[in-house]
Amino acid sequence: MSLSQFWRILWARKLIVVVTALFCLAGGIVAILIVPPRWKAESHVYLNLLKADPVTGEYMGTAARAYVATQIKLMSDYSVAGLAVDKLGWLSDPDLIAQYQRRPQSDTRDFRRWLAQRIMDGTRADLLDGSNILDISYTGQSPEGAKAIVAAVTQAYLDTTLTFRRSEANKNADWYGLQSDKAKQSLLAAQAAVATYERENGIVMRDDKTDVDSARLAALASQNDVAAVGGISGLDAQIAEVDSAIKQASESLGPNHPQLVALREKRASLMALAAQAGSPQAGGGMSARVAAAKEAVIGNRDKLARLTVLQSEVDIRKDQYDKTLAREADFRQQAAVVDPGVSALGTAFVPDQPSFPNKPLIIGGSLGLGLVFGLLIALLVELLDRRVRSPEDLSAALGLPVLAVLRPAG
Repeated sequence: MSLSQFWRILWARKLIVVVTALFCLAGGIVAILIVPPRWKAESHVYLNLLKADPVTGEYMGTAARAYVATQIKLMSDYSVAGLAVDKLGWLSDPDLIAQYQRRPQSDTRDFRRWLAQRIMDGTRADLLDGSNILDISYTGQSPEGAKAIVAAVTQAYLDTTLTFRRSEANKNADWYGLQSDKAKQSLLAAQAAVATYERENGIVMRDDKTDVDSARLAALASQNDVAAVGGISGLDAQIAEVDSAIKQASESLGPNHPQLVALREKRASLMALAAQAGSPQAGGGMSARVAAAKEAVIGNRDKLARLTVLQSEVDIRKDQYDKTLAREADFRQQAAVVDPGVSALGTAFVPDQPSFPNKPLIIGGSLGLGLVFGLLIALLVELLDRRVRSPEDLSAALGLPVLAVLRPAG
C-alpha cells in the first residue's frame, strides 16, 4: 500500500478515527473524575556512611552497598511498619476496627499486622541518585494522611535502627563477657599453678621474670666487682694524692710541721685500709658467697625452666583476659550510644498536586491511544469492505491500468 492510498483510506474513514479518539478521550476524562486522587508524601533520611564510628573509629567501606540494601528492605519490614502503627494510634481507631472485623474469614492476620500491611503496601524507599540520602515515600488518598504516615514510618525507622544497633552491641558484649569470664578462670588457674610450683620447690619468680637465686647471684657478682674496682683502686688513688701533697709540703715545711705530720698519719691510715681490702681472707669470703649462689642457680635450672613455662602460660592467659575485657567494654559503650547512624533531613512533605491521576498525562495518552486505535479500526474496515469507489480502487483490485473513466453527463 502506497502512502497516497493510505491517506485516501484515512480520509475515507476519518469518521471512524475521530469517533474512536473522542471515545478514548472521554474515557480518560471519566477516569480522572471517578478515580479518587492519591497523594505521595516524602521524607528524606541521611545515611552516615562516610562518617567513622564514634566508638570504634571504623568506616563502613565496601559493606556500604549491602548496608543500603538492608536499609531499603527494612523500610518495608513489619518491625518498622508495626511501630509506625503504634505511633499513629491506629490500634484504637473505631473505623479501622470495623474494617478489620469485615475482612474475609480467610484472612487470619492479627489486627496490628493487618494495619501494618497497609503501610507496607504504600511505602517505597530508594537512594537519591549520587547521594547517601534515602528517599522514603508513602502514597495515600489524602495529603494529610500520607504525610502523617510517612512521618511515622521515618521515626519508626530511626527508632528501629537504633534498637537494632544497641541490641547487636549488647549481644556482642554479652558474648565477650562470657569469654572474659572463661579467660579469667584460666588466668586464676595458671597463677595458682605457678604459686603451687614455687611453694613446692622453694623457688620464687620475680616481676622481672627472674628467680630470687639468680637475682642474688647477680647482686653478689656486682658487689664483688665494685669491691675490686671501687675499693682497692679508689684507695690507691687517695694514697697517690696524699703522697703528692706530702712531697709538696716537704719542700716548704719542716719535718715536724703539724700539717706534714697530719698528712703522714692520713697516709698510714689509708695504707692500713688498702691492706685490709686486699687481704686474702676478705676476698675469699666474697668469692665463696658468689660460688654458693652460682651453685644454687645451676642446681635449680630444670625447676626454673618449668617455672618459666608456667609463668609464660600466665602471661598468655592474662593477655587473653585483657583483650576480651577491652572488647566487652567497647561493645558496652556502643550499646549506650544514642546515634542510630542515620539522620532525618527536615520533616515530611507532600506536594500541592496529587501524584495520581496525572491529568495532562491521562488526557494526552487517551487521545493518542484513541488515534492509534482509530487508525487500526479504519484499516481493518477497509480490508473487510472491498467495494470499488474510485478508478484507483479498480486499478488496485485488478492490477491493471485504467484506460478510460465514463462519467454521467451533467
